[in-house]
Formats: sequence, structure tokens, C-alpha cells
Amino acid sequence: MDLQSLVTLDNQTVLAKLSTSFEGLTHAEAEKRQALYGFNEITQKPYRLLIMEAISHSTNPLVAILLIAAGVSAFTGNVVSSVIIIIMVIMSIGLDYFQSHRSLTAMKKLQKNIASTANVLRDGQWREIPCRELVSGDIIRLVAGDLIPADSLLLKSKDFHVQQAALTGESLPVEKEAIQERGQPQNPEEARNAVFSGSSVVSGTATAVVVASGQNTQFGDIVKSLSKVAPHTEFEKGITRFGLFIMKVVFFLVVFVFAVNIYLKRSLLESLLFAVALAVGLTPELLPMITTVTLAAGAVHMAKKQVIVKNLSAIQNFGSIDILCSDKTGTITSGEMMLEQHMDPFGEKSENVMLLAYLNSLYGTEIPNPFNIAVLKKVNINPLDAAILKHDHPDVQTYHKVDEIPFDFERRRSSVVVDKSNSHLLITKGAPEFVICDCTHYDKAGEIKPLDDEIRKKIEATFLSLSEQGYRTLALAYRQIEKKPSYHVPDEKNMVIAGFLAFFDPPLQETPQIIKKLHKEGVKIKILTGDNDLVTRHVCQQVGLDASRMVLGEQLNHINDMALGEIAEEVDVFARISPMQKQRIISVLRTRGHVVGYIGDGINDVPSLHSADVGISVAGAVDVAREAADIILLKRHLGVLLQGILEGRKSFGNVMKYLMMGTSSNFGNMLSMAGAILFLPFLPMLPTQILLNNLLYDTSQIVIPTDNVDPSFARKPKHWDIDIIRKFMFYIGPISSLFDFITFYVMLKVFAATEALFQTGWFVESLATQTLVVFVIRSVKSPWQSKPSTPLIIMVLAIVLFATVLPFTSLAKFWGFVPLPPSYFLFLITATITYLFLVEMIKKKLMWKWLEEKQ
Repeated sequence: MDLQSLVTLDNQTVLAKLSTSFEGLTHAEAEKRQALYGFNEITQKPYRLLIMEAISHSTNPLVAILLIAAGVSAFTGNVVSSVIIIIMVIMSIGLDYFQSHRSLTAMKKLQKNIASTANVLRDGQWREIPCRELVSGDIIRLVAGDLIPADSLLLKSKDFHVQQAALTGESLPVEKEAIQERGQPQNPEEARNAVFSGSSVVSGTATAVVVASGQNTQFGDIVKSLSKVAPHTEFEKGITRFGLFIMKVVFFLVVFVFAVNIYLKRSLLESLLFAVALAVGLTPELLPMITTVTLAAGAVHMAKKQVIVKNLSAIQNFGSIDILCSDKTGTITSGEMMLEQHMDPFGEKSENVMLLAYLNSLYGTEIPNPFNIAVLKKVNINPLDAAILKHDHPDVQTYHKVDEIPFDFERRRSSVVVDKSNSHLLITKGAPEFVICDCTHYDKAGEIKPLDDEIRKKIEATFLSLSEQGYRTLALAYRQIEKKPSYHVPDEKNMVIAGFLAFFDPPLQETPQIIKKLHKEGVKIKILTGDNDLVTRHVCQQVGLDASRMVLGEQLNHINDMALGEIAEEVDVFARISPMQKQRIISVLRTRGHVVGYIGDGINDVPSLHSADVGISVAGAVDVAREAADIILLKRHLGVLLQGILEGRKSFGNVMKYLMMGTSSNFGNMLSMAGAILFLPFLPMLPTQILLNNLLYDTSQIVIPTDNVDPSFARKPKHWDIDIIRKFMFYIGPISSLFDFITFYVMLKVFAATEALFQTGWFVESLATQTLVVFVIRSVKSPWQSKPSTPLIIMVLAIVLFATVLPFTSLAKFWGFVPLPPSYFLFLITATITYLFLVEMIKKKLMWKWLEEKQ
């Protein structure tokens, strides 16, 4: 049954349509409905089997190239080559899987929640049952502190307030009462007599009938958005584009080399193996592992700052974020009401108003002991009363409670009667429009004067001014009252208006500073909130966001996606918007090339968390919000987001180092091999030597994640751009080939090299130049101006030393190497230094300058 169609009906009609009564359902009827409609639970996305999870990490073009190469090698009988390739693939996939699986395991533990129960009328008796057993038509009882177990309509209520922030984004509890709506509300959540799964009872009691359960609730509708496949993030798109680019280069180069070998009538098997080795040599096969290690290092840093990284690639995406969208309540603001102003009827600060407010809150039955911190934290405390009690305490020792007149929806106020020096004083606190109408006088600096129409307008103007500034405002009134045994609603008359209380959900202390820092780092903040425009504008002004242009949810319904894309880029604040409208804004920003992060913690944030490049939530968020997020903050602190963004940019920088030096060096080597087969009577390097060269080279790069990243690189958002890698490959690659051909000439003419000596000499020179070039490429600065990490220095020099010594060891014969003459090393040192100098010149004059302009 559709809840929105029932809110305008009387109780009897609602119960009849749900085939139930005020006596509730029988156990047998409830079981029938469970069998028909299922349990009252949200089915979460199932986790994959371990083997499927592992396989998912191998589905990228780079790994595909390697697996094909391994298969061809094994099929042609070259087991050594096949084993080496498979080891590379296992190293890449294994570490990637291990890190991601650990993160998923942590999330599973985080998402375990204690089973809750509901107070239900079954077989004519009230009983506690598990929430999952609720069905449509059940009669439930709700009291302060309860989580609402299913979408329901109120049948009876008393002083009932519900916190819907998790579902709607509203910053304050809302009043609900068992009255039928006069007309259908635009959004179901606005119905006064409807309560929803995912919200909680702040105060009061109610009896309600369950209308929708499980997947059919408003909660369930939002969760369904998780079942849709999330759009590819910037990181995933970049990896895919790079993989396809490498596949194209590999394909054309391999076809060329294989065709030339066949034309020269060389062995078909040897030609095939050589072509496969070239494919492996050109593929940065450790990219998944290098990326994972880099991101894992970032995840470790983040963990120390109380952040769980659920999805490792989110750290990379962090670095690319140029727009960070945020819900307002609990992310930009503290999520708690604070008493900011207490003033007389004309806006002047008044301590008398504070005293009256404190007495009213102190002696309300909901707060028996305001000085007990534990009591202050009880969920049934009205947040506005809690705000008053947390304010500076006036001296109330001379006052004693006599009686109270509790809050109700008709009066929209509550009153207490206190005794001081044997005199009784009635103090009323409530909605200004309901309090002022029963006042006949006003208090100005202790002087009580009659309230005429002109003064009444001035007082109302004070109230309206506070509302326009985004404050939640309450009015205070009082009157001396005659002594009697008890007091009632008719006593709230002929009162003196004392003034107003202005409440506000304040921004977190560090928010303005963090927003400035994010802006400085090239990240724009946009507020997407379901709260009203007045409150939102006030918050934005306090944190330094431009709220001069604000778009409301009702306006979005009349704007197409193309126009919304332009508006969303220019406007920083959106208020009164629904969860699906938030998701739409994020989607149009992404289609315009932006990398979007979103931070939120409520059910209403789930679609946005799912659609953003980086979804960020907090440990205290609802389960589905944590499910949808990539990053979980164990404490609320926006500074962690800034650190995450900078960490992501550093990760991006280190991955780019590997890609640019790897693809350029590999391309140069493969280009050299392709050219060498045209005039050499033998292969310039054996297939197994090519694979060993590549394995040693990649091993030297495993420690790149530990490398330092220049602060200048992390100043702006970084995006994948294959054009950068392509240009770097086509500029630096030929320089590498030039030195390879010089090596060929020297080996043949100077050393009169045999086949084995030639292959050994080129193996050592190739490995030395392509590994040492990392010290040049790793920074925009000169090598001596930017210090590499110690692990990188040690690993690179160790690999070069190993390659140099290998021909002189007992392993040389296995790989087809022979000892090199001493004079060769003079040439090696000269060639390597000259090569590094040329790369430095090109990097400075062209590539890095171009890169910085592009970024």
C-alpha cells in the first residue's frame, strides 16, 4: 500500500485498507504476510566469493596481454618464459587482492549491527519481537529513544518528535502527530502523520500502524540505488584508457617484428617467442602492483589518522578531486543545536531571557537532572533544551518548581510555574507566533509596558529577522500568577513577552580554515542539503562559502541536464533538494569532466555516495551509507579529507613516475629490437633475457611508492591524461633507442662481439639506463635538487649492480650470458651519464613544462 495515498484518510479507513484493526494482527496472519511480502529487512549487496573477488583484480587490458603471452609461451614449449610471466601476474594480482580484501573484511566487521526489536501488538498483547518480523498492518508502540522499524502512520501521539536527519537531511527534529493531512504532501516525509524507517524518536510516545516494510520503505527505495552498477571512477577510466593504448602499441609492434622475422625466413617458433617477449617487455606488467603498493602506503598513512580506506583506488581518486560536494548537517556543521543568542523583544542581549529559558528547561519533566552529563546525553532530551542547559548557567537556587503545563501541538509551547520568595511565576517557552498572540505586555530592560499594534509589529520583525538569518527561534513569556494547587492551559494568558532565544547548528570549528585550504589546493566545495535555504545561507556565510546564488530543489525539476551542468559549475549551494536531486547534480558535474567527491552520513546521502568518484562517510553513519562509501572517517574532521586529497596526489605522482619512465624506456628498448632484427643475423636479446631484463627493471621500481613527491606536484588536482604518457613515450623512447644503437655499434665494431657477448652487453646497458633514469624523471626539479627516498636509491643501485655482476657468475650460462671485457664498463658509464643528461634537458625544456601547463 502506498503510504502517500493513506496520509489523508482517517484512522478507521487506513486500518480497513491494511486489513487490520486497533487490536493488531494475530500471529498466524503475521506469518501469512511474511510469507507473502518477506521479512522487514534491507537486502544488502552480497559479497563475492573469494575466488571471484580475486579474479576481478585481473580484469584489465595489461594483465590480459600478459596472460595471452604466458599462454603462447607455454603452448610453444618455452616453460621458463611462461613461468616468469605468470609470476609477474601473480605478484600484481596477489598484492592488489590482498590489500583490497583486507579493506573489505574491515568493512564487514564495521557493518555488523545489533539486532533491534519492536514493541508490537500481536494476538491482543503487547510484546517485543525482532524488527525483521514486522509486517504491513502491525500495530506498534513508539517511545523516546526508539528507532522507527518501518514506514508507519500514527494512530495516537503525545508530544511526539522525530529525528529524520538521516533520511531527509533536516537538521532539527520534526513534530509528528496523529492527524490526517488536508492534502497530499509533495514529499512523503513532509506528512505530519507519517514516520519512516531510518529515523528515530526524540521525545514523546505514539501508536502507529505499519504501512510498508523492508524493501518497500523509503529507506529501501534509496538502498535500491546501490544495486545499480556505479559509474566508473576517474581512476578506473584512466587505467582502462592506458591499457587500451598499450594494447594498440603492442599489437602493431609485435605484428611488425613477427612479419619481418618471417620475411627474413627465421625460425617460426623463435620468431613467435621473440614477438611474445616484446609484448611482455613493452607492457608495464607491475602497474597493478605498483599502483596497489602506492595506494596501500597511502591507506596506512590514512589509517593512522583514523580513516578506513574501503576501496584502495579511492585514494588515487582523492588526488583527482576538483569538486567536493557535502551534505551540511553533521559534516560542515556539528549536528548539535547551540544557543547562540538570548535577547529582549527588540534584539538587545538580555540575561533575564536566559534566566527564564533556563528555568523552563530545567524544570521540564523530560530533564530531571540537567547537571548530570549522562542525562544531558539521553536521546529523549529536546535538543533545544539541551542547548539551553549547556549555556552559561544563571543562579537558580532561589527558585523552586511548583507545576508545569507540558508541550502539545495545538499550543506549540510548554510552561512551568516556579516559586521565588513565596511568589509564583509562570514561564512559557515556544514557537513565537503561538506565544506572542497570548501576550498583552512586553518587558524592556525590566520595565513592563502595554503591548500595542505598533510594538507588536516591531517584536514580530525581530523574530522574522532571526528566521531570515537562519536561526531556529523560540519566544519567552512570563507573568506573575496567583497561588493555587495546580495550573492549566487557560492560565497561559495576559503574559509579558520577555524576548527570544536564537538556536543554531554551528559549523565545525575547523571548517572555514579547511575550506580555504581546499580552495587553495584547487578543490571547490559545494553544499547539497535537504535543509531550508535560510539556515543553509547562514551556515555558508559563517564558513566562507558564496551563498549569493542558491538553487532550490523545486527549481531543479524545471532544468534539463545540460543547463544544470552549467549551473552546477557556477553555483556552490543547493538547498531543499532530495536524495535523487543530489545524485543528479553529481552526475552532471562528472559528465562535464569533473572528478567529484561526496561526503555524507545519512540514508539520504546513499545515492550520492554511490555515484561520486569518491564517497566519504563516517563510522557513526547509517549502515547503508557506510556500504556505499569508499572512505570511512572514524572521527568527524574535515582536515582528514584535505590530507587524503594530498595523499592521493602523491600516489598519483608516484604512479606517473613508473608509467612515464617505464613506457618510455620499454618503448625505446622494443623499438631498438624491432630495428636490430633488420640488420642483425641473430636476435639482439633472447626471449628469456628480455623477460629477465623486464623482471629486474620492475623489481627496481617496487619501492617507487616510498619515494618523495615534490610539494609543487601536489598543488593542483591531477587527472589521467594518456596524451602526457604518449608524448613522454615518443620523446624519451627514441633517445633510449639512439643509445641502444650506439651500443650495438660499439659491441660490433669496437668489441667485435659474438652473439652471446652482444646480447650480454646490451642487456647490461639497457637495464642500467632504464633503471637509473628514474632519478631524472621522478621530479620536475634537477636530480640534485629533489632527494629520492632511501629505499629507491638502494633498490635501483642494487639492481644495476646485480645486472653488472650477473655475467660473471655461475648463473650466466643458464641465461646465455658471457663475461664482459673491462673496457666495456668505461663505455657503459659514459653512455649512461650522457643519456641521463639528454633526458634531463628534454624533461626541462618540453615535457614537464608541458605537463604543468596541462595540469
